Amino acid sequence: MKFLSQEHAPVLEALEKMKRARLVPFDVPGHKRGRGNVELTDFLGEKCLSVDVNSMKMLDNLCHPVSVIRDAEMLAAEAFGAKHAFFMVGGTTSAVQAMVMTACKRGDKIIIPRNVHRSAINAMILCGAIPVYVNPQMDHTLGISLGMSVADVERAIKENPDAKAVFVNNPTYYGICSDIKSIAKLAHDNGMLLLADEAHGSHLYFSDKLPIAGMHAGADMAAISMHKSGGSLTQSSILLIGDRVSEGYVHQIINLTQTTSASYLLMVSLDISRRQMVLRGKEIIDRIIDLVQYARDEINAIGDYYAYSKELINGDSIFDFDITKLSVYTRSIGLAGIEVYDLLRDEYDIQTEFGDIANLLSYVSVGDRPKDIERLVSALAEIRRNYRQTGRKMLKAEYISPKVICGPQEAFYGEKEALNIEETSGRVCSEFVMCYPPGIPILAPGEMITPEILDYIRYAKKKGCQMTGPEDMDLLKLNVMK
Repeated sequence: MKFLSQEHAPVLEALEKMKRARLVPFDVPGHKRGRGNVELTDFLGEKCLSVDVNSMKMLDNLCHPVSVIRDAEMLAAEAFGAKHAFFMVGGTTSAVQAMVMTACKRGDKIIIPRNVHRSAINAMILCGAIPVYVNPQMDHTLGISLGMSVADVERAIKENPDAKAVFVNNPTYYGICSDIKSIAKLAHDNGMLLLADEAHGSHLYFSDKLPIAGMHAGADMAAISMHKSGGSLTQSSILLIGDRVSEGYVHQIINLTQTTSASYLLMVSLDISRRQMVLRGKEIIDRIIDLVQYARDEINAIGDYYAYSKELINGDSIFDFDITKLSVYTRSIGLAGIEVYDLLRDEYDIQTEFGDIANLLSYVSVGDRPKDIERLVSALAEIRRNYRQTGRKMLKAEYISPKVICGPQEAFYGEKEALNIEETSGRVCSEFVMCYPPGIPILAPGEMITPEILDYIRYAKKKGCQMTGPEDMDLLKLNVMK
């Protein structure tokens, strides 16, 4: 067996070897290294199309990796401190779904924060798991959901000792971290798995200045979005597992839904990005931390805005804060976060990650430059000067605790009818309604529709939030259980 170090990139090396072989392609994809689609090749480049290839012996196969992909996954596992790593080409959505479906079968309970990404609830629809929601605490000034309190998790475990797993966001979209190490111990002491959604936390593994990463805290499985903060291509992610989980079983679960035609562009981007983060991650993250702190200081100096950070830490529901997150409270200038988001894009050609009812998130990562930060800060200053409003009535940003009537699978697949949304109060929703991003459901299948929720949906639509999830994309009607 050959020795592999973190300087190696097995998928990259195999693709380079394949190119040197000058193979004549009588396989798929049909564009045949770009020759069959000149417009596509002109747009993406010959280098890209020449490695958009299908599985073959020298390149291995993601459905049953035995050589270069297996080697690349072993290096990734070593880099992230896991027993094994799986390359995922369906985004972290597919990794989160694999975690939940590995831990739970039909009727099994999973303890989970309600402010999860829709992918976790989708997984429960697929496998029939029953959620035991831990309602996150709330920062009533900022209007953001926080982490899970350890005491709340302990209470949920005592009330549901038959639950199979505890699910934790590490961190949230805004940078909030729960005490994942204590929660992992609680889960393990009670015979449960600890699942970590680290869609926004792949960088945590490569810096001692950031909150603890899931696998380092004792998580049994962690889903990480390398394409968000790790520098790989969109849709490429990694699923990590520890000693308490069967590698073979997880692989079977993944293959239930993952494509049999995995993109080598995505896989090689994971391979290269893992190598970059191992070799230069500390230096890269130090630079990001400095950039974000500079931006935070400059934005706070503008006035009214509040770019928050570690001062929020309370030792429990905000156990730690990811200081690479540039989260900005905007309501103090009389504008919702989504309104500032729209102004930045439409008037200043600046695309931020998302805006909600009260906050704006600018995602700063490996590719950002100081001059980009300066442009953002200047634009925010101009927006405050030109668009600031006072005395404006604004809906209080608030977490709305859901009333769960039945499991997501029962509601989604059960008999349903479509009603005008104004007529749905008091009925049980059978589909999703959410602002995307961040993709945290306002309503999920199996939850009671209330006047308060309908007010929130109306307000979010009015402010310009992109409402997704329902069958009626205009959200004039909503599916409810009969």
